[in-house]
Amino acid sequence: QLLEAKASLSLAQTQHALQLQQAKAQINNMVPKKQFEQLQNTLREEQCKTQQLQESLQQQAEQTCRQLVRTQEEHEYLLQAAVEQAEGLEHSLRNAEAVLAERAAQLRDAQAQLSRNKLLIEELRGENRRFAMALQAAELKQKSMEEKNQLLEEQASALKQLIGKITPASLS
Repeated sequence: QLLEAKASLSLAQTQHALQLQQAKAQINNMVPKKQFEQLQNTLREEQCKTQQLQESLQQQAEQTCRQLVRTQEEHEYLLQAAVEQAEGLEHSLRNAEAVLAERAAQLRDAQAQLSRNKLLIEELRGENRRFAMALQAAELKQKSMEEKNQLLEEQASALKQLIGKITPASLS
């Protein structure tokens, strides 16, 4: 619009200059008064249009300038907000990375502890098997001892009976 207004202004100025030259030429050629007055009226009208176009162009330029300043301020505000948001996101990312690294270290520690626990469980199972076998052997030994004890008790009872029989006979 600004370029169009400038072009219109330039065209009007060119037309004005041509009309002025024509008017001067006509005056030099002794233009009739009525025609001269018409030319003067036309000239005034064109000057008035030119003035209006200049004022309109000036207003449009000022409005465009104000709008550009507002747009630039808005862009600066948005850019600042975007920068602050990016900084916040970067800070959050660093925090998340730190938490993630800490969790990864905890997981590695837990995995190492789990491996140690598995080895310990295997060792305990081995010991448990050895204890079970030892217990089974002890139970067998105890059973054997109980059987021997039973046999000895039976022998002792038989001896007591025999001694009980022998003792009265030897006393008499």
